[in-house]
Amino acid sequence: MRVAGVDLPSDKRGEVALTYLYGIGRPSARRILAEARVDLNKRVKAWTAEETARVREILERVHKVEGDLRREVSMNIKRLMDIGCYRGIRHRKGLPVRGQRTHTNARTRKGPRRGVMVKKKPAPVAAVPAAPPKKAGA
Repeated sequence: MRVAGVDLPSDKRGEVALTYLYGIGRPSARRILAEARVDLNKRVKAWTAEETARVREILERVHKVEGDLRREVSMNIKRLMDIGCYRGIRHRKGLPVRGQRTHTNARTRKGPRRGVMVKKKPAPVAAVPAAPPKKAGA
């Protein structure tokens, strides 16, 4: 079954299969299936065409999923960055947005550690022994 541009896995229970859609979690999936009068434990491959149509209709009518939701979230983040608020600046710099500490941790947002480059001092040039002074007249 294909819903909102995503193929739902046919061998999984309906409740779990709906979570493959961006923006639908377990609680939302349960609500959708209850409203569509589809058994939670029924596998997607066992759904009738009528049940599939009811689920698809509820998703289109009530929920914002996949592309529309992704677009809305990215526009919200872009708006925060454009107005230059604290949260927008944190997004721009790639740092945690919700007040977490950054002295240690925060590796998910900051990425892998970049080691501090330790430069070696240039090796002193070996002093060349001075040639003995030449004697005059020799």
